[in-house]
Amino acid sequence: MKVLVLNSGSSSIKYDLFDVAGWSVLASGTLESIGAPDGRLVQRARTSTGRLEESVRPAPVAGHRQGFALVLEALAASPSMRSGGDLAGVGHRVVHGGPVFEEPTLVDSAVVEAIREATRLAPLHNAANLMGIEVALETYPGVPQVAVFDTAFHRTLPPRAWHYALPAALCAEHGVRRYGFHGTSHHYVARRAAALLGRPLEALDLVTLHLGNGASATAIQAGRSVDTSMGMTPLEGLVMGTRCGDLDPAIPLYLARKTGMPPEALERVLKEESGLTGLCGSSDMREVLARAEAGDPDSQLALDVYCYRVKKYIGAYLAVLGRADALVFTAGVGENSAAVRWRCCEGLAGLGIALDAGRNGSASRREREIQADGSAVKVLVIPTDEALEIAHRTLACVRGPEEGRS
Repeated sequence: MKVLVLNSGSSSIKYDLFDVAGWSVLASGTLESIGAPDGRLVQRARTSTGRLEESVRPAPVAGHRQGFALVLEALAASPSMRSGGDLAGVGHRVVHGGPVFEEPTLVDSAVVEAIREATRLAPLHNAANLMGIEVALETYPGVPQVAVFDTAFHRTLPPRAWHYALPAALCAEHGVRRYGFHGTSHHYVARRAAALLGRPLEALDLVTLHLGNGASATAIQAGRSVDTSMGMTPLEGLVMGTRCGDLDPAIPLYLARKTGMPPEALERVLKEESGLTGLCGSSDMREVLARAEAGDPDSQLALDVYCYRVKKYIGAYLAVLGRADALVFTAGVGENSAAVRWRCCEGLAGLGIALDAGRNGSASRREREIQADGSAVKVLVIPTDEALEIAHRTLACVRGPEEGRS
């Protein structure tokens, strides 16, 4: 049996086909730059020797529907899809579940309409996610389709954490509240942290840091999300590649008055021209680190601001939890940058967090502990795998929790 995972972004479509027995990846791919002339399809398929071979071909497509037709046609032609075994289900990453969805959900017409309604909260992402669901329903009639929501893991936030101090009636009417994002990643690394530590997730208190081009922190108490840095949208919280993170809410109003910029232009500044890009001109942490090392003052400042904001959230979430069993780093920056991890944890020995320089600097890509001997809080590096988490959750939704466990 197989599970197909589809992740339709604002300008890309990713797919992963899993063999349920052992959860190996049979095929995967990414259609990049939808709507641009330089679009391309990157495919990876497992050979008879068990190796994933990659191929790349130009694939300029005008929009997501045409993109999905191309992706699913290429997938249907792959040896892994043609070989024996049926699809047990198709899992879809859906960015925003709004106030409705708390768990992965079997898709029916009512669910499609509820996702469509939540599109007002995430217009670019949910519209693309919904297109993937609609095309998959047409392509695989009779195969269970499961929507897995980025916001679902954070539906356990207590009211004190998700309420904004705005007029209650206004918030209720327009769905204004903290939703949180990256929930699939935070849930995955939390489960893997429990396995690495040899303890039930329900017995652990964790601070998880998803540090990539998008970045977020989550406080997890007894296995449940109790606070998270992203808010009603993915703009709030940590400094990111192009997003500003936490901001005095008067600043956009001030800039609107001073510059005359319309809301759409201001939104573009906050989402696409801020963060590391706004501070030093690059959203790539590898480039920022190299420039900082070479003495570029703007890059040094960007790195300082980025890591300082992470450190503040670590301290805040230790206060929320009262204690922590482990601090977990994941995603592109969190997994691969020893320098960023070191700066984020530097000076936190008084809070029980201390890194070992050798362990932190290891080039290993495996799950591992990097704390110093005697550190009261474990510090873990755990590579995230959102597609695998979606696959597990899809099978669990279709067949029951025991079937979906790793």
